[in-house]
Amino acid sequence: MTDTMELELAIKRAGITKRDIAKRLGISETALYHKISGEVEFKASEIVKLKEILHLTNRQRDEIFFA
Repeated sequence: MTDTMELELAIKRAGITKRDIAKRLGISETALYHKISGEVEFKASEIVKLKEILHLTNRQRDEIFFA
């Protein structure tokens, strides 16, 4: 289950818009919002890309996506 609050904080810290994140993941903004809210799970490949986009450490990635 995704830790929505931690993911939102990571996005703010990275200084990137959700629109840009969606583009880089190759998904719609609506799909991204559903994933962030926990309605739909992130794919493993999306988590790998988000780790890069948001400059997450392995620990941060695990705390956000595998809590």
